[in-house]
Amino acid sequence: MAKQTGKQVVATNRKARHEYHLDQTLEAGIALTGSEVKALRAGMASLADGWVSFDGREAWLEGVHIAEYAQGSWTNHAPRRKRRLLLHRDEIRKWAAKTAEAGVTVVPLQLYFLDGRAKVEIALARGKREWDKRQALRERQDNLDARRAMRSRTYR
Repeated sequence: MAKQTGKQVVATNRKARHEYHLDQTLEAGIALTGSEVKALRAGMASLADGWVSFDGREAWLEGVHIAEYAQGSWTNHAPRRKRRLLLHRDEIRKWAAKTAEAGVTVVPLQLYFLDGRAKVEIALARGKREWDKRQALRERQDNLDARRAMRSRTYR
């Protein structure tokens, strides 16, 4: 089989950009079983309820749903099991210290294959207030209206 190159996105967490202010991002590898890799290649994953926890010297990806592989046997994986993130010790220590602050968490943004290896993009996040969310929606709608107006003006 030929080696894969490039980036193939499996799942994105669009809800995270709406719910949180994102400060820093980081790419991490994931320790997966064979049936999980096959299910990811089939595109069966959801990051909507995912978060990252720190336990001593390890980082764990929790709440991410990777559906069972359809052709798997009794050796299939549990869909919502904890998965270990592959990060450097210094990165784990720094991010664990930052999440010790009140209101700060780490959320997954994107799950993808990079040159054949499963990766997850994680972000340090602070929760948005309700008026922040409304303001963001209002800005997005205003930008959309402005682009529509410009497009109709230039093509007439």
